[in-house]
Amino acid sequence: MIIGIGTDIVEIDRINKAIERTPNFVSKLFTKTEIKYLISRKMRPEFVAGKFAAKEAVAKALGTGFRKFGFRDIEINKNELGKPLVILNGDAKKIAKKFGDYKIHLSISHGRENAIAYAILEVEDNGNCNGSKDEGHRQIFY
Repeated sequence: MIIGIGTDIVEIDRINKAIERTPNFVSKLFTKTEIKYLISRKMRPEFVAGKFAAKEAVAKALGTGFRKFGFRDIEINKNELGKPLVILNGDAKKIAKKFGDYKIHLSISHGRENAIAYAILEVEDNGNCNGSKDEGHRQIFY
């Protein structure tokens, strides 16, 4: 069952300017694993923007935005085929776990000017879309 959908679009130039102006921009928002990947890609702004948009999209799919956790609680990785993977940590993981067993589907893309990401939070049918296993409510969408 789909619990949440998030999308975000980012201007690559805006991210590039933030990197240039703010020395700790990358270290404040990304995990060590993400930074290692970005360095391997020569810190190209389109890749930074893509990961940034992905984190925003995941936060929206969780239904909270970044009010309840930080950017580094969401890690964007990829599998051996290049498919984006989401690893939740800390409070972001706690929020997702309230719904039961979850999966997060993620797509990231960029053009010359923008990077965009879509995230879908899916739980097994026995999950609780109200965010608590204890409540025992199931919501049906029509």
